[in-house]
Amino acid sequence: MAQTLFPPTHLVRAATLADLEAKGSLLVHLEGQTIALFYSKGQVYAIDNRCPHMGFPLHGSVCKDGIVTCPWHYARFDLASGGTFDSWADDVRSFPVQIRNGAVWLDVAPQVDARQHQQQRLQDGLEQGISLVIAKSVIALLDMKVAPTEPFQLGIAFGTRYTKNGWDTGLTILTALMNLLPYLDESDRPRALYQGLSAVARDSADAPPHFVVHPLPNASIDFQTLKTWFRQFIERRDAEAAERCLVTAIRSDLPRPQIAEMLFAAATDHRYLDGGHTLDFINKALEALDNTNWQNAESVLASLIAGLASASRMEESSSWRYPVDLVEILESAFEQLPAALEAGQSQSGNWTGQADLLPILLGEDAQAIAEGLLQALQAGCTETQLAATVTYAAALRVARFHTNNDHGDWNSAHHPFTYAHAVQQGLQRLVESTTSKQPPTLELIRGVFDAAMSVYLNRFLNVPPARLPNPKDIVADPEILLQQLPTLLDRQQQVNETGKLVAQYLYSGGKPQKLMALLGKLMLRENRDFHVIQSVEASFRLYSQLGGTPEAVHVLVATARYLAAHAPTMRSQEQTYQMAYRLHRGDQLFEDAESPE
Repeated sequence: MAQTLFPPTHLVRAATLADLEAKGSLLVHLEGQTIALFYSKGQVYAIDNRCPHMGFPLHGSVCKDGIVTCPWHYARFDLASGGTFDSWADDVRSFPVQIRNGAVWLDVAPQVDARQHQQQRLQDGLEQGISLVIAKSVIALLDMKVAPTEPFQLGIAFGTRYTKNGWDTGLTILTALMNLLPYLDESDRPRALYQGLSAVARDSADAPPHFVVHPLPNASIDFQTLKTWFRQFIERRDAEAAERCLVTAIRSDLPRPQIAEMLFAAATDHRYLDGGHTLDFINKALEALDNTNWQNAESVLASLIAGLASASRMEESSSWRYPVDLVEILESAFEQLPAALEAGQSQSGNWTGQADLLPILLGEDAQAIAEGLLQALQAGCTETQLAATVTYAAALRVARFHTNNDHGDWNSAHHPFTYAHAVQQGLQRLVESTTSKQPPTLELIRGVFDAAMSVYLNRFLNVPPARLPNPKDIVADPEILLQQLPTLLDRQQQVNETGKLVAQYLYSGGKPQKLMALLGKLMLRENRDFHVIQSVEASFRLYSQLGGTPEAVHVLVATARYLAAHAPTMRSQEQTYQMAYRLHRGDQLFEDAESPE
């Protein structure tokens, strides 16, 4: 017979029953806790005096029919259990009561599993879309030393289950911020997860659940067939058939790189889908799965299908067809790709032509750009080297973006950069996994060419080009510059000044990790912006790949300028986070406030 486990008890004398009966309520302080006692209809109740919503005192609240109502925001609680009738408020802690010899005794031992409670509250916050609840739960969980992957996985599972448009900006923000955690100060990591999870809750608000289709019955289908079918279904915009094909591939235990190859191939069968977002979303979904050891792979990857099937294709865009037919140029280049890759195999990895290719990528001749990319491959440039070069060219567009341009054009410069970086990350994934002579990157490398053409289309944004900071402009103590950065981003129109400061700090021997941690902090204090978060994440990761090169400095200059162009904001999200943090710490948020009677 299984033994019944009871929670431990720790009884403490609180007050005399006569005093409580006479006054109706009392406030007592026991072992570091402030507890409100209530006497109602012959019953004694004890609850934490702090309303769990925003920390206002509950002592003196109206008690009627076994329910106490906070006078500040009117959250209602069952006095016996502490359970709330308003999900935004959270349950208040209640204390078991015993009456002994005319005295009130309370059991102050913990009665609930704190970790399990916070996990449930995080789920509640996501379901109800309540940012304060999300913030409080994330802060509490990480303070318990719960791995960040735990709330992250909960958010991914929720966001891919309840979604209007499939994988979208909220899930991308959450994954980008998860990727940024190693770059952030420890104190900013719960803040990043809070922002990402709140973005998921926003996207999922009032969304119906997505029911993943079943795989093909008794399927034993080889990879190439599944890949061909999947691309055909996406070509016809047949989302249901494509999803069934993808789920079949996952259930067939195909290697993860082959699943990625299927998705990337379909995403590059047409040009620059949805301005680059489609492929970026695929890359982020795969990175999300990497963070969770591919838990819930079917629902996560199925969430990509609707966007992939319905994405706008740049073949249908006039800017890609007129006055120069970029699609025609690209299709001709793609026919030459297999031969170019084969020609470069014998000298693969020995390419040193980035300095010669960059002016072509930033130039005025689209045909020359396509030819330059092919020639680089023929000369031994690897797929990832080529992608990194195009990504750097895209970053230079942002670093040299002239502030005389329309503010909305910042995004025109931004999109090629994050798209090119996503292609680079995808190629790295496939290259590292290949064990066969057949290159798994053959389709995805088309994305490098697409990125290069999107950089070409944005050449007017650098007319005239903003000047890159001078490497000789150094200071003796670079740490002084970091102290100036927060104030600089408190003001509008500090784009050039911010870029100069970042470069000056690095050229003066400042610590890149410290700079990136501060830029991350300054990003998180602003109201979340999808493109800013994308830019910062891509820049930090590219900087790490480039090391301490001049190119790496330009990448951080680009993202710092982009951040400055989108700061300051209202910062209401940071206000919510600060309130949650102070509540968790036990601060008296409203020490001078009086109960509104």
